[in-house]
Amino acid sequence: QVQLVESGGGLVQPGGSLRLSCAASGIIFSIYTMGWYRQAPGKQRELVASVTSGRRTNYVESVKGRFTISRDNAKNTVFLQMNSLKPEDTAVYYCNGYAPFSSWGQGTQVTVSS
Repeated sequence: QVQLVESGGGLVQPGGSLRLSCAASGIIFSIYTMGWYRQAPGKQRELVASVTSGRRTNYVESVKGRFTISRDNAKNTVFLQMNSLKPEDTAVYYCNGYAPFSSWGQGTQVTVSS
């Protein structure tokens, strides 16, 4: 069964940076397109970035130029570098497959506030 463990969130001021990590197990990680999702209070979960097995990336318009998704297949880990953070980036961030697996991790809270 797939297990996903997110880390790296925290409280940061507007304009700051964070780097999120997600360690995956129970899957052949290298063959999957992986994504980072976020869910803000009162809103639906949205996909913000994805990276294919060939490392092709895609981003939602609101984070383009600020977020960078990457992966390390040797470590079964996907990363999200977040720069120039804005208050509207505040959410719980999750990783999962682009076609989500049946289970989700606990997520990691990102709060952008002065």
